[in-house]
Amino acid sequence: MINWSTTLLDLMQVIQRSPNPEPWAEGEKIPWNDPAFSRRMLSLHLSQEHDWASRRSVTIQQHVDWIHHEVLHNQPARLLDLGCGPGLYSSRLAELGHTCTGVDFSPASIEFARENAKKTNLRCSYLLQDVREADFGSDYGLVMFIYGEFNVFKPQDAKLILKKSLEALQPGACLLLEVHTFETVHQMGLQASSWYSTDSGLFSDRPHFCLQENFWDESLSVATQRYFIVDAQTSQVTRYAASTQAYTQQQYLNLLKDSGFQELEFYPSLSGETDHSQSDFFVIKARK
Repeated sequence: MINWSTTLLDLMQVIQRSPNPEPWAEGEKIPWNDPAFSRRMLSLHLSQEHDWASRRSVTIQQHVDWIHHEVLHNQPARLLDLGCGPGLYSSRLAELGHTCTGVDFSPASIEFARENAKKTNLRCSYLLQDVREADFGSDYGLVMFIYGEFNVFKPQDAKLILKKSLEALQPGACLLLEVHTFETVHQMGLQASSWYSTDSGLFSDRPHFCLQENFWDESLSVATQRYFIVDAQTSQVTRYAASTQAYTQQQYLNLLKDSGFQELEFYPSLSGETDHSQSDFFVIKARK
């Protein structure tokens, strides 16, 4: 059972909060698996006005074209899309002749992906599971884990995901990993505290205040973001927290090699070229 550490507090407990939270101690991630939260998040995934949860369609299509042509060499393959969200990448790859399996723990996103696959007769299947616990299966021609989701896991969980990914691949097949740069995560932890008020938003359908604090753990290279959601009518406070692990390029390289991957190649983006709009990330292709 995952402990998301969604905690109800009163205002005095907020005032008396720990000034420096330990990474992952107050929560592993904002609650993507909560049905109401995932419903609100889905609208952000599908928005064409920003790239907050998923990228806009034009960018996704550029990435899919590069994956199809440059990684898979225009040959049909079985693909595993970890953290697939509403299937925005896997559905497009299926349209190009690939067979895709997606794994995500957001119920609204998985429901959307399944309905879309059924409606369009795509060769896609979707699992509503935590990638740490899911059975990946085997004989894949590509495993994808993109948009920096790898960084939200504790190092021991990240190693587990890499081990399972290696076992899921055919000999000679590739893992495609899109990760955060070290500096991006570092800056997450150094951002000033902030707050906003809204009639409804990602954390609640009701009017509320959102107070956000950010912390950087120098010894562990981890950024932690803490959120206090204050209901405007009841003053009830809900706390969430999320931590993000930073790695240098050499640390990524060592982690993948220690997990059994070889022939590592680095790319500036999922289009294979420098893209300043995606500068928070870079891409590693690693072969089994």
